[in-house]
Amino acid sequence: MSHRIAKVESFIKEEISNILLFHIHDPEIGFTTITGVKCSPDLKIAKVYISVLQKEKRAVTLERITDASGSIRKELASRITLRYVPELKFFLDESLDYVEKIDAIFKKINEHDKQNES
Repeated sequence: MSHRIAKVESFIKEEISNILLFHIHDPEIGFTTITGVKCSPDLKIAKVYISVLQKEKRAVTLERITDASGSIRKELASRITLRYVPELKFFLDESLDYVEKIDAIFKKINEHDKQNES
């Protein structure tokens, strides 16, 4: 991956975070974090990965952000200097769920070891 693409991804991540925080006034979105952005080599498409704190609101939040992607892209266009503003595609980042699951497994193993030592 080129250095330029990495810089663009980082900048898009930061700007979309700010847009969600200050310009999108939808109470359904709630506490959402942009965890990553992956751009295609031609910078035409940006996959934006989001993490939602409340598990029960993940689907609704993803739907609302996807619905607002046009206005998010328009606001992004006013903030970046690229010839073409990438099409934004939003996805849920479930890596935190994976980390929680692994952590729970380690805790169970630890508890099991402590019981066997007694």
